[in-house]
Amino acid sequence: MAEGKTILGPDAPDQRWLEDPRHRDWLRSDAIRQIDFFRRSLRPDGGFDALETDGTPIPGAPQELHATTRMVHSFAMAHAAGAPDCAEVIEAGLAYIWSRHRDPDHGGYLWSLHPDGRIDRDVKLAYGHGFVLLAASSARAVGFDQADPILADITQVIETRFWDDGAGLLFDEFTRDWQPFSEYRGYNSNMHGCEALMAGFEATGDVGYLDKAGRILDFFTARIAPAHDWRIPEHFTPDWSVDMAYEGDPMFRPRGTTPGHSFELARLLLQYWDLRRRPEGDMPARARALMQTALDDAWVADGGGFVYTLDYAVAPQITDRYWWPVTEAIGVLAAFLKIEDRPEDEAWYRRVWGAAADLFVDAERGGWIPEVDAAGRPAPRQFIGKPDIYHALQADLLPLAPGLSRSIDALKGSDLLAP
Repeated sequence: MAEGKTILGPDAPDQRWLEDPRHRDWLRSDAIRQIDFFRRSLRPDGGFDALETDGTPIPGAPQELHATTRMVHSFAMAHAAGAPDCAEVIEAGLAYIWSRHRDPDHGGYLWSLHPDGRIDRDVKLAYGHGFVLLAASSARAVGFDQADPILADITQVIETRFWDDGAGLLFDEFTRDWQPFSEYRGYNSNMHGCEALMAGFEATGDVGYLDKAGRILDFFTARIAPAHDWRIPEHFTPDWSVDMAYEGDPMFRPRGTTPGHSFELARLLLQYWDLRRRPEGDMPARARALMQTALDDAWVADGGGFVYTLDYAVAPQITDRYWWPVTEAIGVLAAFLKIEDRPEDEAWYRRVWGAAADLFVDAERGGWIPEVDAAGRPAPRQFIGKPDIYHALQADLLPLAPGLSRSIDALKGSDLLAP
């Protein structure tokens, strides 16, 4: 584990990595490598290319809404931390969201566009619209006025098209002219919607965003997770009953449960708890139950990382290991290490970072390899190239930021990524 030793510093169990200068320097170095790698995706026309693993553009690849918006959010975080030359990427991304993804005829935001500007897929998905809110909120938080009309527009679209006030959750998908084309209800879009709603609150102070995030979290962490032994089914019927038979896209809507999403939701629950000024109650306990169950269920003892999905009997289903569950485990473990001093959390944090370095981090070229097979070899089955910067950059920056919430504000003025 040579690269892991670069991260480790001293092996002493009583020395916390979050405070260790060598570990923090490694996080900064990896963040800078990622920013340098993904900056090259910006095209002269203001769009973003999808990138091969070596950083060359993938010819003809469509530009998807979540990719555009994640670039804006990620470079806003980097900008806050003092990385140079981020403004061009943020401004180009905001312009592309407003002038290309936004649908001038029916409102809302189109899912994907060809590099020449033609529409690729014109559906309106809650998943993508949540990331529009995240991007606009993050860009506003670092002072980009271009974000303001997008933030106002996406807030209105979510409120009038996607928000189901009776359920306190989000509808999932519509045609371009807002006709529902399925009865599907999903966890993934709501989880990322919760993330975006909290970013909206952090950027504006409007408690309406936070109230909606709280209702989503309450449904999944106080009702669904405890009823399923702290594993969260992904798919639901229109009345929000679990749909155990559903099986869709193997990346975005696989059958069964996705342990990486438990890590993600646990971190978001801690962020919400912090934004609510840490009220008395069981939110940290819920977050820990989600995290620990996923660690125990999905960790691959021989080689590290996590299986992607489990069936409903908790047997591994998709056994290829992806980069993003590792990044989300890092994020929630770092959050717990900021509020509790548990040796087992420190051990897991080190263990997961060691697997990240061995399996996914591309220290030579920048960015992370997205998926490996059972032998730990790159296996481009679900992903082509390196999909985006969002998950892995947050794995670097969230441990560096103090606190559990308002990470962009916490990074401002830190110059962590300054030359």
